[in-house]
Amino acid sequence: MNRLFGSSGPKAPKATLTSAIGNIDTRISSIDVKLAALNAELTGYQTKLTKMREGPGKAALKQKALKVLQRRKQYEAQRDQLQSQVWNMEQAQTMQDNLKNTMVTIDALQSTNKALRKEYGKVDVDRIERLQDEMADLLDVGNEIQESLARSYDIPEDVDEAELDAELEALGQEVELDRELAGMEGGSALPSFMQDEVPDFIDEPPSTTGKVKEVAG
Repeated sequence: MNRLFGSSGPKAPKATLTSAIGNIDTRISSIDVKLAALNAELTGYQTKLTKMREGPGKAALKQKALKVLQRRKQYEAQRDQLQSQVWNMEQAQTMQDNLKNTMVTIDALQSTNKALRKEYGKVDVDRIERLQDEMADLLDVGNEIQESLARSYDIPEDVDEAELDAELEALGQEVELDRELAGMEGGSALPSFMQDEVPDFIDEPPSTTGKVKEVAG
């Protein structure tokens, strides 16, 4: 049936650049072998020609050498053509490999771009800006609190230091006077300006009986 309808058998795989380059390299190697044989033959003819005298024999040998030389040139031309083909195919293969690498790079970039879009799509830029603004406001409030706590309480500038010294000396004299009176009358050893200033958080005024007795004794 296949023969009647002209259907062929399984198709041979298509040739690739690599296989084509390999085939041509094989042909080049075969030509190099032939060229080596021709060069050896020419060397032999040249050696004989240098030893022969002019005559029919030398002329015939010279014709053989010229034919061999002509064949060598033909093989060299074929080899040059094949080497040019190999060079062109190698360049095409390099371009093909570069294209494959480029496509792989593009696919990787597209996948990365898709992943980045998906992840960055979850980020709310406005929310980040609001958080930054809130943090800046909180830092400003914290700085104001620290500056307020670090503020010093200065003495009013209109206070005269001489008056303060005089008042302090008067208080010292009053303390001495109160001590003398307390020793004579057996009263409290506290100065008069401190007797009526017991803090509210003290339940009972301090006891000074023992100290008065010591002074009186």
